[in-house]
This record gives sequence, structure tokens and C-alpha cells, in this order.
Amino acid sequence: MLRIISANLNGIRSATTKGFFPWLAQQNADVICLQELKAQAPDMSREMLQPDELFGYFHYAEKKGYSGVGIYSRKQPDAIIEGLGIPDIDAEGRYIEAQFGNLSVVSVYLPSGSSGDERQAVKFSFMERFYPHLQKLRASGREVVICGDWNIAHQEIDLKNWKGNRKNSGFLPEERAWMSKLLSEGWVDTYRRLHPDATDACYTWWSNRGQAWAKNVGWRIDYQIATPGIGEKAVATSIYKDERFSDHAPLTVDYVL
Repeated sequence: MLRIISANLNGIRSATTKGFFPWLAQQNADVICLQELKAQAPDMSREMLQPDELFGYFHYAEKKGYSGVGIYSRKQPDAIIEGLGIPDIDAEGRYIEAQFGNLSVVSVYLPSGSSGDERQAVKFSFMERFYPHLQKLRASGREVVICGDWNIAHQEIDLKNWKGNRKNSGFLPEERAWMSKLLSEGWVDTYRRLHPDATDACYTWWSNRGQAWAKNVGWRIDYQIATPGIGEKAVATSIYKDERFSDHAPLTVDYVL
């Protein structure tokens, strides 16, 4: 069994004060993918850098208190790849890949375009340039699991208020079509494979505005997208909502290898 967790922490220091690490210690996870560290190396405590019995690897953003991704793993990887080799994207700390034999596990954090047209343009540019890398991964012959905050709700069942969000970042037709194209080329949305009809239970993010969390007005924007071989071996998945470490909920998927 291989257990992989994806968690957008909205600040690793904040999540630490909210009990993330005691929870993580009980999960028996093999690989944990983190997004939105909002920290640089000097900000990281020993617990953040290397929790008990886990190795830690990070790709920090250059801007302080912004973005950043990381991977914890129970087994030491054969290789770590930081960034995509695209300077403006890598400056924002959005991609890290750990390789274990023929398996790659990736933590990715797609830009949000919700702050306005300028950041939406950055998001579209990221998507355009990230796609060839996804195709390269798919053609590599490796098994790949890409965890992260994709900042896209793919289908109407992936968010509560889909009618009111059709012109908003995260549910734009161009974003949804991009995700559809990706999945049509063989990538597997592991949660949807196991729960094809889930609606309210599928959400992984809630706005801090209004009563979104209390009313479960959420979005499913955190995914584990896998190549077909390992994607078909996903046997269980859960979204942890009993505690709140950030505005996202951790997504766990178990794979039988």
C-alpha cells in the first residue's frame, strides 16, 4: 500500500500552530505533498524541515511569505527535481518532484487568478507552459502522481455555486477545457475515479468570506492526478475535515502496488 497526502497549508508556520504535525504523525503516509509554504529556509523549524521519520524537500519562492512547495517522504528519494527550469515560474516556487524507482511524486501549486486580470494572465501562461511538461511526464514511461492545488474546479459538481462562478477564475471555460484535455490524454483524476458522483463531500477549499465553511460552500481544487498504471490502483481516498489546518483540507489517496 502506498499512501499519498496532498495538503495546501496556506502557510506552514500557521498550520504548525493548528496541529498539522501531530495529525500527520498519525496518518502513516509514505509521501506528503505540501503547497503554499509561505516561508523561506530561515523560517523553517526542525519539525517543519524533517518531521519524525520523514525526509523533507522544499522549493521556496523568492518572494518572502509567498507560495512554495514541499515533499515529505518516509523513504529517501532517488532524486529530487526542483522547479521546471522556467525562471519566472521557478521564482514563485511552484514545482517539486521526488523520484522513487519508476515512480515520480510531484507537488505542484498552480497560480490563482482571482486577484485580477494580471494574475489570471500569469495563470494562463503557467498552464500553457506546464502542459508540455505534463506530456513529457506522461510519455516518460514512469508512473507519476501529481498532487496539488490546481486552482481549477473541473466540473459543475466540483463546486457549490457553479452557476455564479462561470466567469470567475478557477471555473472559467478555458481552465475547465484545459483540465478536460489533460484527462482525455490518459491522466486519471483519482478522486473522481473512486467517487464519480460526489458533490458536497468532494470539496477541498472554502473561501474565508461569509459563512463558506459553515455552510459547506466549497470548491474541489486539490487533486491527485496520476498516470493510468498507478491511477487504476487507487483504492481509497478521503478528505480530512475534522480539524482545520488551513482554508484547504488534506486529500489522502491509497494506492495498492
